[in-house]
Amino acid sequence: MPSEIALLESRAMRVEHVGRVEALDKVKALALLPDSMHVSTEGVAGYFEVSTAVIRQLTSRHREELAENGMYVLRGSDLREYQSDNMSLSSEGDGSYPQRRSSLTLFTRRAVLNVAMLLRDSDIARRVRSHLLDAEDSRREGYASLDRRVTNVESCLAGVGTALQELGPVLNRMSQRLDSLDQRLDATTRVVAAMSNRLCELSDDMVRMDARMDDFARQLRDLRRRRCR
Repeated sequence: MPSEIALLESRAMRVEHVGRVEALDKVKALALLPDSMHVSTEGVAGYFEVSTAVIRQLTSRHREELAENGMYVLRGSDLREYQSDNMSLSSEGDGSYPQRRSSLTLFTRRAVLNVAMLLRDSDIARRVRSHLLDAEDSRREGYASLDRRVTNVESCLAGVGTALQELGPVLNRMSQRLDSLDQRLDATTRVVAAMSNRLCELSDDMVRMDARMDDFARQLRDLRRRRCR
């Protein structure tokens, strides 16, 4: 399992975890600006329970990395347009950020999580990092368990393959015997068909014989009648 120090020191490791913004809500509710997408410097400081000066110092040191994860600064007309569009959305109307200022730094949830992986002296940040690392450990254990299951399945399949190879000759002999039985059955069917034909012929002979016997009986009766006269 990676250590918290490694997460603080390694930008590459932070990149691996920066998409898991659900970790923020697991630790503490994050108050978003009226646009429901961003957090101000003051909001980030409030979340981590540190001063705004600490957040500004961290932002200055890691501006490039934080910018890659969605932090940006509004100035001039962009700032005025943003304030005009979003101040009306605030339910309290007090403005979550000052109306009059030369610039406004906005943080996305990814950027806030990035701050959590950089901020050393904050209990909230440490809890977020701990959650990330614990979840990573659980995920690795899940992958290891899945790998073991796949290995077991592969072993079983290998055993099945061996069994099928051993059954091959047996199945081949059974197939040959079945072919032989089919041939014998065909021969028996032909014999039965021939016997059936012969029985039909015998039946016809019996009918003819009955007819001849009836004719002979009539002739015999006629002969007796003539003698009696």
